[in-house]
Amino acid sequence: MLKKDNYIKFLGTAGARFVMIKQLRSSGGIWISYQGTNLIIDPGPGSITRCALSKPKIDPTKLDGIILTHRHLDHSNDVNVMIEAMTEGGFKKRGTVFLPADAMDEEPVILKHLRPVVGSIEILAEKKHYQIGAIKFSVPSKQTHPVATYGLIFDFGFSLALISDTKYFPALEQLYKADVIIINVVFYEERPGVDHLSLPDAQKIIQGIKPKTAILTHFGMTMLQHKPHILAERLSLELGTEVLAAYDGMKFDLA
Repeated sequence: MLKKDNYIKFLGTAGARFVMIKQLRSSGGIWISYQGTNLIIDPGPGSITRCALSKPKIDPTKLDGIILTHRHLDHSNDVNVMIEAMTEGGFKKRGTVFLPADAMDEEPVILKHLRPVVGSIEILAEKKHYQIGAIKFSVPSKQTHPVATYGLIFDFGFSLALISDTKYFPALEQLYKADVIIINVVFYEERPGVDHLSLPDAQKIIQGIKPKTAILTHFGMTMLQHKPHILAERLSLELGTEVLAAYDGMKFDLA
């Protein structure tokens, strides 16, 4: 039986440059706490601050792992400060960072002096399975995005998929079939030539997967202008599926 402290918390729901730059929504990433293991996904600008402002506060020194779905600034900016926290200022060699290979190539996102204090650095790859403490996850596929980007599927006794930044492609529904899905939805309308999902794309994905719950997050300006919670309510009625619009600080119980 799951304990009450098994949860996902959205430390930030900002997507696209201008929402991040203006901090119309926070860009703190997603915190997961499950059976004593703590993990953060995509700690963007302000992640460490959002931990301190969380109610109750989240202690980043309790981190066991960090996942970067890709190297873009709104997903990786605070990775070094979170490593500092996870390793207690670099004095304890511990924790695992999972990230794509290009995040460690010419312009590595992890500072040189911090790499030796991380317990291990794991390179994400398609069709691979990973584990950190009690948290198990797999990488179904590479997304369609300008840099190497990966979606994730977690096993919490039920399946939870995260569809990160990507252009829509028909295989998404099959690859990320899960009980709960989290979708990064940047645009209100389709925008050809830009590799991000729109609300119509999210609707197709939800219709194809038919999850128990779908959570929309990572909103750009056009999504915010149309009020994500109203859009989610509309989709819920149209699709007969629970659709939630994440907000900064939202907690989703893993029960």
